[in-house]
Amino acid sequence: MSDHPAKPAAPNTTEVYAIHGAEPEVLAYAMAKYSRSALTMRESLTEISSQRAEQFLNTFYFQYGHRSIADLAHIPFAIERLSLLAAIALVDETRWDGQERSTRYQDFRRSGWYMPELHSKAKTAYTRAIEALFHAYDGLSAGMFEALKAAIPCPESMKPEAYARTLKARAFDAARYLLPLATNTSLGQIVNARTLETQVSRLLSSEFAEVRDLGTKLRSAASEPAWNVQRDKLEEMAGEGTVDATATAEILNTLMPPVRTAPTLVKYAEPNDYQIASRRELRQAAAELMRDPDGNPRPIFPAPIVDLLDDDEDLEVELATSLLYPHCHYSYRQLRGAVAALTEPRRNELIALGTAHRGRHDELLRSFHSGHGFRFDILMDIGGFRDMHRHRRCVQLIQEFTDLHGYDEPTCPGQPTLAEAGLEPAYKAAMDAAYTAYRTLRDSTEPEAAQSAQYLLPLGTRCRAMFKMDFAEALYISELRSGIAGHFSYRLVAWEMYRAIAARHPALKSMFRIEDVHIPVDLLKR
Repeated sequence: MSDHPAKPAAPNTTEVYAIHGAEPEVLAYAMAKYSRSALTMRESLTEISSQRAEQFLNTFYFQYGHRSIADLAHIPFAIERLSLLAAIALVDETRWDGQERSTRYQDFRRSGWYMPELHSKAKTAYTRAIEALFHAYDGLSAGMFEALKAAIPCPESMKPEAYARTLKARAFDAARYLLPLATNTSLGQIVNARTLETQVSRLLSSEFAEVRDLGTKLRSAASEPAWNVQRDKLEEMAGEGTVDATATAEILNTLMPPVRTAPTLVKYAEPNDYQIASRRELRQAAAELMRDPDGNPRPIFPAPIVDLLDDDEDLEVELATSLLYPHCHYSYRQLRGAVAALTEPRRNELIALGTAHRGRHDELLRSFHSGHGFRFDILMDIGGFRDMHRHRRCVQLIQEFTDLHGYDEPTCPGQPTLAEAGLEPAYKAAMDAAYTAYRTLRDSTEPEAAQSAQYLLPLGTRCRAMFKMDFAEALYISELRSGIAGHFSYRLVAWEMYRAIAARHPALKSMFRIEDVHIPVDLLKR
């Protein structure tokens, strides 16, 4: 026991202050020092240099494995002119914050598109197919806008500009079904350095050349001097003579030196051998499991838009099924039937494939996130899936895009259908032509043909994804995505999620604040 009396308690002096202007890695180091130092944040940031931060991170992050330190460094990025397909791959992180261009409020005809590496003949056919889809997109946008104007008069209380803007958004909602996955988009993201490291590694491990290149560019952007809007503005003012050029140079060198946002924390981000090898072996295992006695792939059974899986299966069955699910095109229920019929040793062999190539620092594959109370196998259009994909408080297992599930038509209660607007023949012709071009390229001898072909698939193409979550998230998604301001595609999915839960758990039905999405809504309200 100490001979010194305890220091008298001081009056409450809690201090709270925001921090701005520190480099991300320096700030991460300063925050990490709280665990071993009594210094205040102001004192820590005063004494820390970027060189000391790099030395600290090299020791504690890479050598000792204190990965949570990277959670403290947050970095904003602008990622512009990437394809919709690459954007889906980019944002497929459980810890991600960002915003992307909206297909509702912007005309994507002006965006351009991604061109994969193809030989001359294939490139010509690819270009022709993309241009045909954009031409059909233009026609559907204009045609649906005219149909909406004919069906919905402008109220006297509404300004003509607002009326036209609202109906154009509705028309874009329908036309987006024809946008190919090659269409360029732009987005911004703010991620911590740990998420960035895993994101870069995952992108570098992709089978798509564009996505791998995106991983390289993200790593470079984190390692090179970041764009500084204030520095640019000061240099502009100096050039115009607004401020003294000598003073500007001193300010730039002292107060605004070039900042590299995360050069230490992402420098070892490389392709992930665990993910690459596991993908190859699990894809082969899924193909072998789903062959009939003659060695042919089993037919894909019809499936509903939303299938709420029962929650009484063994964990081992869920793990094996979840591992195979992203590497085939079968529904979870159909795949689970095949897995459940296996002997226990064979089922355990499938589970073992998921860890066979795991390295010392590798996180388990996402499929191992199992044991959730609510699991929804969802089959919906890619455009609507992009909106559902934003939900982070759940586990998402996504299958590759394919033509096997067909496509949807844009519908919305109270809005003219494609047939009523006289647009159905042109829509079907555009979709069928895109699928023909997709199959031709997929079956060609072009390098990465199967990947390049997916850029030709329109957003109206159905895709399959598994969403695992708890009850609170299921209620949240059902309520949020069923709102009248949303796109009917995901409004229908949210409604079906609610109906499935209500059927299984009647006592919980009254907790949902939701209205039947099939009731026509006022299309002038957003």
